[in-house]
Amino acid sequence: MVKLKVNEEGQGAFYILEGQEQLGEMVIGISGNNLTAYHTEVSPKAAGKGFAKKLLDAMVDFSKENGMKVIPRCTYVHTQFKKHPEEYAAVWNKE
Repeated sequence: MVKLKVNEEGQGAFYILEGQEQLGEMVIGISGNNLTAYHTEVSPKAAGKGFAKKLLDAMVDFSKENGMKVIPRCTYVHTQFKKHPEEYAAVWNKE
């Protein structure tokens, strides 16, 4: 359900599509072993369906699988990391 698209410069997003309509997106950047989460947005019509959490889980899984640390510049991601530090300790770059 969650897809990832990244260009040659390491800029991209995790996104959720329903048909041709994008319902959620987490904008990211990859540089070396760091993945920076910049912004998470879910369409108003998809609000309350847990899409932001699905994007977060996909990003964290991708980071773990690729040995990356996450820099949470996105308010949503940073809030989730602070609320559940034990869950995200393996990927959280606190520098």
